[in-house]
Amino acid sequence: MPAHRLDYQIHGASLQALEVQLDPDEAVIAEAGSMIFMQEDIRFDTRLGDGSESGVLGKLWGVGKRLFTGESLFLTHFSNEGKHKRSVGFAAPYPGSIEAIALPDVGGALICQKDSFLAAAYGTSVGISFSKRLGAGLFGGEGFILQKLEGDGLAFIHAGGTLIRRELNDETLRLDTGCLVAFSAGLDYSIALSGGLKSLLFGGEGLLLATLKGTGTVWIQSLPFARLADRLAVAMAGRGPQGETRAGGD
Repeated sequence: MPAHRLDYQIHGASLQALEVQLDPDEAVIAEAGSMIFMQEDIRFDTRLGDGSESGVLGKLWGVGKRLFTGESLFLTHFSNEGKHKRSVGFAAPYPGSIEAIALPDVGGALICQKDSFLAAAYGTSVGISFSKRLGAGLFGGEGFILQKLEGDGLAFIHAGGTLIRRELNDETLRLDTGCLVAFSAGLDYSIALSGGLKSLLFGGEGLLLATLKGTGTVWIQSLPFARLADRLAVAMAGRGPQGETRAGGD
């Protein structure tokens, strides 16, 4: 079904939040727990799936797809049941940047990391995408199962740190798997080990690199949440219960 047409505003420079303005009877879908505020007349309903499925089997298939990606089975649907334009705000659970993507501008489909989807116009299909490369399936993680957003409306993605947009014109780009946020569906995607044994042991980079080939758009994040969490865990390991520095710590 055609997606609802949304007006929106992205607030902030680096720790961004999204505000979506809904006309009467318009709706937006979002990840559960991402809402930060809503005006009167906005009603929300937590449902199984994105609402694009029809029939019992279609709804069960939609639930199965989200379960397979490790995401919550539920999406929250926000709708304006009043007679005037109203707003609802969203933010991701960690600092970063938000970008609005008109799905028709990327061929009607966007492939994204499961943690990067924030919200989308009602009518957008939120499914899964499998890499055709055997290596991606063997290594799993970010390279195996990705979300696929399809439709003719707006989708909003979130990235940790700074969001970088790169245009590929029959080119190849390699990057850390955790830094990959999203890419247009026409690009060929695979992952593989980053190098030889010496590089794996002493290079300081991730074990896996993603390779994107072809013509299309890639969105990259400068600070994946997993990388930030690792640094915090190392720092906290050198602190005592009251925050004092332990022997050998910083």
